[in-house]
Amino acid sequence: MNSKFLRTLGAGLSVAVVLTGCNGLGKMIKKQKDISYNATPNPIEMHGDSIQFSVSGKFNPKLFAKKVTMTITPVLKYNGGEKALKQVVLVGDKATGSGQKISFDKGGSFSYTSEKFLYEPGMKVGKVELRAQGQVKKKVKDFAPVEIADATIVTPLLVRNDEKGIYGKDAFVKTTPVNQVAHIYYVINQSTVRPAEMKSEEMKVVQDFLKANLNNSWYEFKGISVSAYASPDGETEKNENLAKDRASSGSAAMMGEFKKDKNKNVTFGKTKEQYVVGTTKEDWEGFKSLMEASTMADKDLILRVLTMYSDPNQRRTEIKNLSKTYVELAEKVLPKLRRSEITINVDKKSRTDEMISALCTSHPDSLSVEELLYGANLTNDINTKVQIYTAAEKQYGSDWRTSNNLGVALLMQNKVSEAGEAFKRASANAAGNPIVMNNLGIIEAKNGNRTAAMDLYNKASGAGSEVNYNKGIIQIRDAKYSDAVSSFGSYNGFNKALAQLLAGSSDAVNATIDGSNEKGMALSYYLKAVAAARRNNTSEVLMNLKTAIEMDGTLKQAAKDDAEFVKLRAEGGFTSLVN
Repeated sequence: MNSKFLRTLGAGLSVAVVLTGCNGLGKMIKKQKDISYNATPNPIEMHGDSIQFSVSGKFNPKLFAKKVTMTITPVLKYNGGEKALKQVVLVGDKATGSGQKISFDKGGSFSYTSEKFLYEPGMKVGKVELRAQGQVKKKVKDFAPVEIADATIVTPLLVRNDEKGIYGKDAFVKTTPVNQVAHIYYVINQSTVRPAEMKSEEMKVVQDFLKANLNNSWYEFKGISVSAYASPDGETEKNENLAKDRASSGSAAMMGEFKKDKNKNVTFGKTKEQYVVGTTKEDWEGFKSLMEASTMADKDLILRVLTMYSDPNQRRTEIKNLSKTYVELAEKVLPKLRRSEITINVDKKSRTDEMISALCTSHPDSLSVEELLYGANLTNDINTKVQIYTAAEKQYGSDWRTSNNLGVALLMQNKVSEAGEAFKRASANAAGNPIVMNNLGIIEAKNGNRTAAMDLYNKASGAGSEVNYNKGIIQIRDAKYSDAVSSFGSYNGFNKALAQLLAGSSDAVNATIDGSNEKGMALSYYLKAVAAARRNNTSEVLMNLKTAIEMDGTLKQAAKDDAEFVKLRAEGGFTSLVN
């Protein structure tokens, strides 16, 4: 045979072998449009600062060549870069190497879940594409890239970082009771007021108070109560009348004291109608209290008698039978029960709100800590609050409330670092205080330390509903949406509506927002538009977006880039709103 012919034949056979070896991969590339790919979710979503999605694919029979190894790389392409994710390897029936088998005769499918990766701001707008390479031995060919999903829904980032600080409450009171009490004691079976009783030390204190304050406008004299008693050693029938007589004589004696004030403009205490009288014919309760406080040897025995007998006459008989003890009672206990108790009901007035407000900024050093803390509540101006709390802390720095409340006011000025220092000073004076723990948690949250913030919120249990609200914000950021809904509880507002949306309850969004004092915010209308998009209600989307954009022009670009509205990007009404 001709050698030239043989060489030509050999070369032809070699080419045929090569073409045959690559032919399966070539056919796959030629028919790659027959491969179906899907991404879940689509658009992909950011939750808890991270993105993760799944990819699935299906090959029809007679498509995946037996000797092909196919390496698929999902890539997130976004403004400013791209992110290549872990690869999935598929192998034909006779391919070498490891990977998921796809049958040539029967076809097959694969599923893949990406690793979690951190969201970056540029990833809001982008596409997910699959880049695949086929290989047979050393021959490698690229498949055409396939876009399988839009990027990226970032709706959790709408959460409002409006954590709620808690003020330490003031103990300021408008009036303080300064009631004056005096006793008039009587001889057994008598109701006459002895002159010495009106000169007792107790009575002198009351008289001095009246002299100093009866005409003082800061004191409000409200009335006089007279309670008269008889001791239990007399007969029951006589004791009732005796108590009434003592009430009358005690009232008359006190009235005489008031009448010593010759100022005709002062009528308090000078007429019988101003006295409210009550009597107790036998003061067994007073007797019991005095016995319990005494050092008498047989007091337990007498107390036992009081519990054993309910009939007052039998009680008296049994006690008198204790002859030696009864002498001690007659001298040490019973005289204190024969009395009229005069209570002059008086309230001391505080400074008026107007006075306190003026002094808080002009002469804060003239006010008590309670007045300063109260005065700060009388203004809605945050700068004035900071001024007042600063003065309060300067004067009363050992009171944790002054530093704490200053910190809350500074937070409202967005001075996070200064607020944090104030809360640390508060904590130094009130270690473990739940209110301070909540406020320190806010600082950690503002600084991005969510774990530390939640730990502090847990320590703030019982400080107020604000704690749970703040927890809800953290839970949205951590993608614990159902927990966030629970934490917000009965609070209606934007953040709760956002949590409901993210937890899958888009139908609840409108009612939650409309039932709150945040329903007029531009962002609230924007969230309603997102909820409507998830319900495929285009007209409601456009209506709410129009209002939102009219209120806040920055929301036009936000909506244009928002993957929540990806299905509407070709819709005329939507494009006219965002372009």
